[in-house]
Amino acid sequence: MASSSANKTHMKKSLKRCGTKMFGKDSSRLSVEMKLCQALRHVDRFRTVFDFGGREVAHWFPGHMAKGLKQMKANLKNVDCTIEIHDARIPLSGRNPIFQDTLNVRPHLLVLNKMDLADLSNKPKILKKLEKDGVRNVLFTDCLKQRDENIKKLVPMVLEIIETSNRFNREENRNYCLMVIGVPNVGKSSLINSLRRTNLKKGRASRVGGEPGITKAVLTKIQVSERPLMYLLDTPGVLPPKIESVETGMKLALCGTILDHLVGEDVIADYLLFSLNRLGKFSYVEKYDLQEPSDDIQHVLKRIAVKLGKTQRVKAITGVGNITVTIPNYTAAAYNFIRAFRKGELGQVMLD
Repeated sequence: MASSSANKTHMKKSLKRCGTKMFGKDSSRLSVEMKLCQALRHVDRFRTVFDFGGREVAHWFPGHMAKGLKQMKANLKNVDCTIEIHDARIPLSGRNPIFQDTLNVRPHLLVLNKMDLADLSNKPKILKKLEKDGVRNVLFTDCLKQRDENIKKLVPMVLEIIETSNRFNREENRNYCLMVIGVPNVGKSSLINSLRRTNLKKGRASRVGGEPGITKAVLTKIQVSERPLMYLLDTPGVLPPKIESVETGMKLALCGTILDHLVGEDVIADYLLFSLNRLGKFSYVEKYDLQEPSDDIQHVLKRIAVKLGKTQRVKAITGVGNITVTIPNYTAAAYNFIRAFRKGELGQVMLD
């Protein structure tokens, strides 16, 4: 089971906002807000604990992952710095401990990507916790943005990290080589393409996909800067052979790092609903035309299916003969709900 001490705090804040006086507002807006406030009165009865039902998250460690990790280790002697990419919505969960154990012989920079999807209101606390865990060099990015100011900071930041470290056998090299590492689908290839776009005014060098496992082999050097001359090695996403907890696995799955079918879209959708309610993020109510926030995933998916026209006509056998009934396509609704979250359509969220 997953629990959070912040659950009731978030819910109380939502209720407190409803208790504030609303002067100077037109009657229609006031009516909408009053309805929402009345609906939120039930929120404190929602689940504060998620029941995983004794599930175990599948161990997704295919052959290309094991092969990729072996290649990474073999290439370390040609690398000046490792750049670990991770999802900014889960900055403290799901990072592969194998990276720290085997690849930390080189200087390290943690890039927390997809910052546009993350609620960074507690950014100082996150950085403090990471520093406590030994991670001092951290950069937040949005690699899909055409011009991300933080991407411009990466090359100077990496240079400073390298110059204050021992380059060992690479002391004589005039160029710099970096290795991009991370779990699947956190934006490694997007980072490479963003760096090329920013520093070289050139297009894609790495294929980008919305599913984990697009990059399946350690690629050749990809140039990302002219002055200084800097190259990156792209690598496949590597999950740990054993994920630390079911809740961590669920967060990874929700962020698209584990293939959906290994966990089940219905379970991921339910965990998403639980998380949004826990954090007081109720934008799904308006998006899917619900009357009020709900803690019942079947009810929410039914409303989504009806709104999107994701229904099926099936024959049902009754005592008076066969009849055709319309039922919601819960799988299609769950898929839409999860995709909306991953695109940021349900608001900025911090899962850790």
